[in-house]
Amino acid sequence: MAGSGFAALPSPPYFAVVFSSQRSEGDQAAYADAAERMLALAAQQPGYLGVESTRGADGFGITVSYWQTEEAILAWRRHAEHTLVRERGRRDWYRHFEVRVARVERAYGIKVVAPEKDHEVSL
Repeated sequence: MAGSGFAALPSPPYFAVVFSSQRSEGDQAAYADAAERMLALAAQQPGYLGVESTRGADGFGITVSYWQTEEAILAWRRHAEHTLVRERGRRDWYRHFEVRVARVERAYGIKVVAPEKDHEVSL
């Protein structure tokens, strides 16, 4: 799935939409196509900042999309094509999902670069 890896984000504040899901046995190829399309479409929306996504072999996945404002999140939620794909997901692709929306106030991390003793830290 495109969107794997770390999103390049601005300094907070911004918003995160956390989508946790358990896949069903539905059409894998159609799901993959829809997921790719939604990532590409989301990236075209005003206020979109980036995405991080992963899915395990057991079908459990987490996708976090990042947005400048809550209004941008609501506009994405109301997008016609996104609405149709969400409905299909509920019907065909997910056994369980949860959506959580949060305001990111602080962000920091570490990135190890070669050799192992050298690293970057951002606080």
